[in-house]
Amino acid sequence: MRRKEIKVCIVRVGGTNCDAETKRAFEDLGVKAFIYHINELTKRKDLLFEHQILVFPGGFSYGDHVRAGAILAKIIMTRIGKEIRAFVDEGRPILGICNGFQVLVEAGLLPGLNGISNYPEAALATNVPSGYRCMWVYLRHENNGKCVFTWLIPRGMLLRIPVAHAEGRFMLPGGREEKILASLIDNDQIVLRYCNENGEPAEGRYPANPNGSFYDIAGICDQSGTIFGLMPHPERAYYGWQLPDWTRMSKPPKYGDGKIIFESIVKYVMKKF
Repeated sequence: MRRKEIKVCIVRVGGTNCDAETKRAFEDLGVKAFIYHINELTKRKDLLFEHQILVFPGGFSYGDHVRAGAILAKIIMTRIGKEIRAFVDEGRPILGICNGFQVLVEAGLLPGLNGISNYPEAALATNVPSGYRCMWVYLRHENNGKCVFTWLIPRGMLLRIPVAHAEGRFMLPGGREEKILASLIDNDQIVLRYCNENGEPAEGRYPANPNGSFYDIAGICDQSGTIFGLMPHPERAYYGWQLPDWTRMSKPPKYGDGKIIFESIVKYVMKKF
């Protein structure tokens, strides 16, 4: 498949606010990206399959009432759950950024230890320390190549990407954390972890770990590697002029570290389809 033939479906609802930036990032790579309200996908259930990539962007869907991402997740799985499952079965990739990651977890699509679950198997809870965090962080790539959204990134490579959330603390069921963590590691499902600027684990310490996330987890994939959720915003680190210190650079880079995530998935789709 050629780049210009690839189509990306970006879902929006009330409260979504990163759809335009996500669309622009994909279009910069020469693919076609479209923003649809969930009602459009509900009315035309075949519309989803006109696209090779599905994205749930950042924001505060439905005001994050109940829990972040919970309402949109229930709407998605109730209205188009059958189509989502078929999309996954065909190996078409799904990306969730920030609120989108919360949606994927609430929908039972991640961590996906036993396929798609009918209930959340993890949580993205209120930050510790509590409060909204809008800041740049360092991330260490931990995946060995399973995740199709980061397969172009060498293991151990550091990325600098911003976060912007109040509920990003990745948690696993109490009393089973270590057992499930071992499974995530064995299955190569841990993709990104918070770290300091030297690549050393944050070990839960703020500000390197901005939310108190368990095992410094910032992003995970499912067992197939085609469903990926992360709290940081790669679309906000796509261009060099988005960097917080670009004005102090003698020659700012054309692109930021977020680009390689979008490039990875585009090249994967080009190869697979």
